[in-house]
Amino acid sequence: MEKKSTKIAYFIALAVVVIALVIAKVANDGSGFVATGWALFPPVVAIALALISKEVYSSLFLGCLVGALLLADFSPWQTVVNFIGAGESVGMINAIDISILIFLVILGIMVDLMNKAGGSAAFGRWATKSVKTRSGAQMMTMLLGVLIFIDDYFNCLTVGAVMRPVTESHHISRAKLAYIIDATAAPVCMLAPVSSWAAAVASYVPDGFPGSRISMFLSQIPFNYYCILTLVMVIVTSLLNIDYGPMLKHEYNAQVKNDLFTTPERPFAGADDYEEGAKHSSVLDLLLPVIILIALCIVGLIWTGGMWDAESDNYHNFIMSFSDAAAGNGLCLGSIVALVFTFIYYWLRGLIKFEKSMESIPNGFIQMISPILILCFAWTLCGLCRDDGLQVGTFVEGVMANTGSLAKFLPCVIFIVACFIGFATGTSWGTIGIMVPLVCAVFDWNSQITLLSIGLAASCAGGVCGDHLSPISDTTIMASAGAHCFHLNHVSTQIPYGVTVAAVSFVSFLIAGLVQNVVICMIIAIVLMIATLLVIKAVVSKKHAGIFAEMAEANKAMAGK
Repeated sequence: MEKKSTKIAYFIALAVVVIALVIAKVANDGSGFVATGWALFPPVVAIALALISKEVYSSLFLGCLVGALLLADFSPWQTVVNFIGAGESVGMINAIDISILIFLVILGIMVDLMNKAGGSAAFGRWATKSVKTRSGAQMMTMLLGVLIFIDDYFNCLTVGAVMRPVTESHHISRAKLAYIIDATAAPVCMLAPVSSWAAAVASYVPDGFPGSRISMFLSQIPFNYYCILTLVMVIVTSLLNIDYGPMLKHEYNAQVKNDLFTTPERPFAGADDYEEGAKHSSVLDLLLPVIILIALCIVGLIWTGGMWDAESDNYHNFIMSFSDAAAGNGLCLGSIVALVFTFIYYWLRGLIKFEKSMESIPNGFIQMISPILILCFAWTLCGLCRDDGLQVGTFVEGVMANTGSLAKFLPCVIFIVACFIGFATGTSWGTIGIMVPLVCAVFDWNSQITLLSIGLAASCAGGVCGDHLSPISDTTIMASAGAHCFHLNHVSTQIPYGVTVAAVSFVSFLIAGLVQNVVICMIIAIVLMIATLLVIKAVVSKKHAGIFAEMAEANKAMAGK
């Protein structure tokens, strides 16, 4: 908030928040604010203040404070109790998932260790020689994101660690890297039959469904337009070099000025100063720990699901074990063993001495402080707004129940409502948990099975879309951390891209509800997406012809080196 105009806007916004709270207190009849329109006020406060001030910590804190205040019906002591979670079902103590935080720290340590041992530098040297174009670097990032489909947290941090040196060598901005990581995290997990997301969605299907719950998840995949079209967008924008909105400024600065960040904020300062390490370091010194990490995390996940528990119903059943896996615990188990392997492997290879390797433990933790702090506030805010708190879902259910004449357009309505909940709460799983039972109640799964699949796809796609665009989403935070990008830069550059896909998805769900043919609807959706991007490219290229000419010259100069 360095600019005077930004400070003025921020204080005006704070004044509006205070006035709104006074109105809420005076107008309330004593029934409280649970399951009312006021339940949406805390996330609105957090998001608005963050976008105005470009400062995420205080904005999330104030959003949490407003949520705790409304839930406590303006009782000062109860507000503190709600915020902290002392003896309550909401609040920071209850919202924090310690297993995910441990997983974050372990990955931070591994990344720093790979850097010190020279694995990151070796991979960067190889990629510079092997990947000749910016499009190739972006497509490689996407491909790695698609391959790591087991969990979105794991995806964000692993893809970021591996691809930062590659994208840096091709002058791809950190905002663009964060977008590609985010676009191949939740959307890919939602399309993968074997992932922590498949397990979560399947668990929300009510009892009585004629068939396995996994089959219900599989049926929604070909209709999940937001997730599918997000991948189409990454491919098209990468191959055709299409950039627009704030992303265009970031890409211009990266290509022409060799400034990957654009803004002065450097939340991961020093973490990208890749060390050369030992002279005999190779690409394998980065890839092998990552491969071991992926393999062991999969083992950890299915272990928590009862794969080797003789008393479990999932005994020796890989799919069902994955379905019932505890994601945080499984990722923790796998990453801890992978970290021990990495230490021993680097010592045996003679890449790093014991004393220097131990420096990675505090360094890795320090690098993760920023995303951990943001995550803790975001989780707290989500908890205050969900079932045990202000019950945003109950309020939205009441609004949705009055759709009446819109019933025949229900899939696109479901998509918009799910987007709204996901954006406000910053959680796709929570959104899907609210929407899936509603969809199953609206459509008869005996006579309207296709519409049910489309409705489920709309709820899943909407949840991912809202989560994708929300500044308080944990996946968005993780993508920023993985790319070493200032969080609000990632948010502001991603929103125009996400809104573009959401608009095409809305039209696609409208058509799907009427046509109900998988192949025809998919072809129409993909054609609409590509056509929309070509129109955007034509308009933006004409409007910013000079900028694109400079970027083209910079690319030619870089290719000639």
